[in-house]
Amino acid sequence: MQKKQTVNYLSVEHVAKSYGERILFKDISFGINQGQKIGFVAKNGTGKTSLLNILSGLDTPDEGSVVYRKNLKVAFLSQEPNLDTSLSIEQTIFASDNPILAVIDSYEKAILKPEETENYQAAFDAMDAYSAWDFETRYKQILFKLKLENLDKKVGDLSGGQKKRLALANALLTQPDLLVMDEPTNHLDLEMIEWLEALFAKENFTLFMVTHDRYFLERVCNEIVELDEGNLYSYKGNYSYYLDKRDARIETQTTETGKAKQLYKKELEWMRRQPKARTTKSKSRIDDFSEIKDKAHQRRNDHEVQLELNMERLGTKVVEIHKISKSYDNNTLFNGFEYNFLRGERIGIIGKNGTGKSTFLNILTGSLQPDSGKVVIGDTVKFGYYTQRGINIKEGQKVIDVIREFGDYIPLKKGRQISAQGLLERFLFDRKKQYDFVDKLSGGERKRLYLCTVLIQNPNFLILDEPTNDLDIVTLNVLESFLLDFPGCLIVVSHDRYFMDKVVDHLFVFQGGGEVLDFPGNYSDFRTYEDSKISEKRNKDTPKTEKKNWKATETTTKLSYQQQKEYNRLEKDIARIERERDELQQKFATEEWDNEEINKQSKKLQNMIDSLGEKEMRWFELSEKIED
Repeated sequence: MQKKQTVNYLSVEHVAKSYGERILFKDISFGINQGQKIGFVAKNGTGKTSLLNILSGLDTPDEGSVVYRKNLKVAFLSQEPNLDTSLSIEQTIFASDNPILAVIDSYEKAILKPEETENYQAAFDAMDAYSAWDFETRYKQILFKLKLENLDKKVGDLSGGQKKRLALANALLTQPDLLVMDEPTNHLDLEMIEWLEALFAKENFTLFMVTHDRYFLERVCNEIVELDEGNLYSYKGNYSYYLDKRDARIETQTTETGKAKQLYKKELEWMRRQPKARTTKSKSRIDDFSEIKDKAHQRRNDHEVQLELNMERLGTKVVEIHKISKSYDNNTLFNGFEYNFLRGERIGIIGKNGTGKSTFLNILTGSLQPDSGKVVIGDTVKFGYYTQRGINIKEGQKVIDVIREFGDYIPLKKGRQISAQGLLERFLFDRKKQYDFVDKLSGGERKRLYLCTVLIQNPNFLILDEPTNDLDIVTLNVLESFLLDFPGCLIVVSHDRYFMDKVVDHLFVFQGGGEVLDFPGNYSDFRTYEDSKISEKRNKDTPKTEKKNWKATETTTKLSYQQQKEYNRLEKDIARIERERDELQQKFATEEWDNEEINKQSKKLQNMIDSLGEKEMRWFELSEKIED
């Protein structure tokens, strides 16, 4: 059997980069081959973005070179995309480098003037010639999933998050040979992240990306490249594999790496305890959450308390929320919401952008008043509030000066304490770094410093609004470890599913339209519950006889012709994948496979499950349009 030839897309050869005396990396070499999905991992401030800028041509290395394969089509997604603010969303999309988009553009214009039959026929024929029908469906689905449906809106009127999503849509629609991305999941809500995850997992993209989203790394990447102390290490597997092999590497190193080793060992142990990615297996809807609740608390009990904080004890009255409501214009964020917080509660808040999550936190902390209802705060409550705004730095301040403005130490039990310096060290600021000027810090390092300023005040009710943005994986490990030791109340708003699974017991799910669901479990528990609802609805509400007669009902639905085609195709695909999944699951019980074959078939099964989940979600979206 002839071995398949490896196609090299890009070679980084002996690259070095430094800023003044600060050396980021030197003599770095690696390659990217067709089909690889590489996650690039490094601490904040060690050169992740600098390396991506070198790959994209926005920066040049001090030494070495980057060599691309001839005629290679590359798309770059930066954290701050450079878009023409004078163009609309639609104009931006159609200005991208993909000939099929020009064909679709011509067709979209032709259908507005059906009386020009010759022009219409030419546009129709071109759609056939370029096989553009499926691509049109894909184009519209991508924009729908990324909430970019107002195509006439000017780029200059978009928020930072919307611009990032538009740049992502552009990158996907150019169909590049290689896609290079810097934090692709930032500014995406949970639904968008899971859709993108499924897209990358099942399609033949070649990827090189920086991301702190560990579930994303786990489910998308087939290789992890780590930059550690100026050296590159490559791990041919996903995030779990990387944790395992990295732990083994650190074990063999003679240098003092106790803290790093401990962090990654904890992380690996936690990963091993987790169930693999959720399935969409049909089952009755979960009404009794007691089992999930027990599981959630078991996860907390698994953690051995190491840091015994001596914070001011919370009294019997913590925070009482009495039927609060808030609306802006005609948008009701929450209506008559009430809840009494108990000591030690650990709540995660999730929901689509614009459903009122940050507004709720501002009402809770008193910086915003509800339209009706009230919030009663106990006498002993001391809030620590980490907001998305970040920290204001005075010119010429050093790291240690910033934190000492807020406190010199955190008291521990038995008369011990953590000094400001000790806390900074715990959050990866060594003694030398503590005397650096703040304006020298990277964006992620500033976020880390801001976090330390909140924690040094020794709050007993901690509120974190998107704390994981711009933090590296090592810092996330440190933060998770700290929060698992934290004995007070905790509220977290985050799009980081892994982080949420690890630190919270139950969720407030902001569903829009004023509805807030109190769910007793973590994020993965909630997704399993939601999947069961979708599967049950599909099985219950769709008679098989209707599948053959979609054309007969076309005129009574709100679906376009292409959407109706997609709807029909989805039903067939879902039935086929379910059949194939069941057959493969049966083989696991009957076939005597070796480890290599088991791994191969496991990946195949996971791809089926991911594909099924995405198709069911899309089917559900289209079916709701029919019902409206």
